[in-house]
Amino acid sequence: MNSASPLAPVTASLDDPRYYLTNFRFVLDWVGARYPDLLTGEEHATLASLGELPDASLALLTRMVMRKGQRFRLAKLRYAEIGDPRLALAPLVAAGLVDDAPRLGLGALFGLATLAELRQWLADDIRAAGLPAGASKTRLFEALSLRLVDAHSFIGWGAPEGDAVVELTCMPFCERLRLMFFGNLRQDFSEFVLAELGHQRFERVAFSDDSRAFQARHEVDTYLALEGLRDRLDAGEAPAMLWPRLLESLPDRSPNAWLQARRGRLIFRLAREAERQGDVALAAELYPHSSHPEARVRALRLAERRAENEAELKATLDAATQALAAPRDAAEAQAMERLTSRLGRRLGQPASTARAPAPERFTLTLPAAPGRVELAVRDHLGHEAAPLHYVENTLITGLFGLLCWPAIFAPLPGAFFHPFHSGPADLYREDFVRRRRALFESCLAELDDGRYRDTLRVRLQDKQGLASPFVHWGIFDEVLLERALACIPATHLRAFFVRLLEDPRANRAGLPDLIQFWPEADGGAGYRLIEVKGPGDRLQDNQRRWLAFFAEQGIPAAVCEVRWQDHWEEAPDACLGASTP
Repeated sequence: MNSASPLAPVTASLDDPRYYLTNFRFVLDWVGARYPDLLTGEEHATLASLGELPDASLALLTRMVMRKGQRFRLAKLRYAEIGDPRLALAPLVAAGLVDDAPRLGLGALFGLATLAELRQWLADDIRAAGLPAGASKTRLFEALSLRLVDAHSFIGWGAPEGDAVVELTCMPFCERLRLMFFGNLRQDFSEFVLAELGHQRFERVAFSDDSRAFQARHEVDTYLALEGLRDRLDAGEAPAMLWPRLLESLPDRSPNAWLQARRGRLIFRLAREAERQGDVALAAELYPHSSHPEARVRALRLAERRAENEAELKATLDAATQALAAPRDAAEAQAMERLTSRLGRRLGQPASTARAPAPERFTLTLPAAPGRVELAVRDHLGHEAAPLHYVENTLITGLFGLLCWPAIFAPLPGAFFHPFHSGPADLYREDFVRRRRALFESCLAELDDGRYRDTLRVRLQDKQGLASPFVHWGIFDEVLLERALACIPATHLRAFFVRLLEDPRANRAGLPDLIQFWPEADGGAGYRLIEVKGPGDRLQDNQRRWLAFFAEQGIPAAVCEVRWQDHWEEAPDACLGASTP
């Protein structure tokens, strides 16, 4: 595809009962055309055989691929637009894509049969196990799993003649296709349907032939191997069993930073699970191998807990102090400050007097009522001259997303490689901002000369409803935008946006719940950000970081601590929460 061509999928109309078939063929053609060098000869042959199938057969295969699992009862594969599933099935079996008589273990049988069927088909075994007639499905499986260890066909388990189970033998290949198309396994073919229904719309981004999710076959294999190990961890397999497999198949060093980051996240999960299971020695071994943002902090906290003498505590303090001198981000700096302070106290060292600026606080006593406490504060403090909006993590990030839209959706190599991106694939990689530095500076320059106001107004209309990692359309309307433009100085917007760019993943969260505007206040329009905390609620770390930043920048922000009136005999002065700037 030419670099000037938009990402425009050839999708079907939902009026076509086989719309999903058109979409699946689009995926097959897309992967075949863009990844021919990453497919084996056998896989190319499979793609060719898929293209030669009758429409009804490929439609049935697509229906199964889109459903959960790999085994299906034929009686549940009836679709009006396909017709007789047995006729549609025959070419799939002949092509080796489907097994029409798979052998099933007891677990597979229990997943396909109803409790009533199991009681009938396994009646003799149930009686032999001494189980009551009304035993639950779980109880039956627990009792019979040790007795019935052989696999049988569905009919062999006792199902009546004419009933059948089919199994997708091509599912690993279809999963590989899905991964190569989307670049991840979070998305599935429902993305086509959501787009066609208008529930989800995506920016059309031009991209080049070399903009692919994967550049080599081993990268696809690595992703699938990581996914398999993660699934085994989720299924309850011990980290001590999985760590050697990870070392064998996926060495420490990889030129692909994206896959290396996925590897680091999996190692972090293994370490955390090892900690939970009490295997602290394994956790201590694992954390240094992980590139996860929290790995170094977790490793040092673990070292602190395992320290048995002053020398070990001192070594941990030295490592934490070194990390604090060059933290990877603000979250790590915050954690290291706490850790060094705690270790210093344990070693009898004088406490540091440096403290983050304290945010303004006020207390508000309200009648106890159901619903969100933030909305109660909004309704209590807001009035015509000082409207209050519940925005949380949506307003500042949304303004940023609209102003910097050209930079975020710039068609850089490796950023976009299929039609269903809600944002660039490299959004959370370390070089995301660096690769777009000039583009972001151009967008932020509009804050300096006033152009940003018209730009935001136009983008609110032009991009309405398009998926974005920063813009949440549910809260945006012209009223909120105009109030923000009138009351928030451009210098404050620049400060917000620059901090967002420092760490897009972490800093898009933790913003205050409410914003109050004073469009016609004496001395000029103003605003205030308000973080609401109900009884027993405490500030989270990312909220503390934002509040400290506001104090450093002179940005008006406060913490509103809510008390329910029914719990207090004497209400404090609530007027503190209604003051103007």
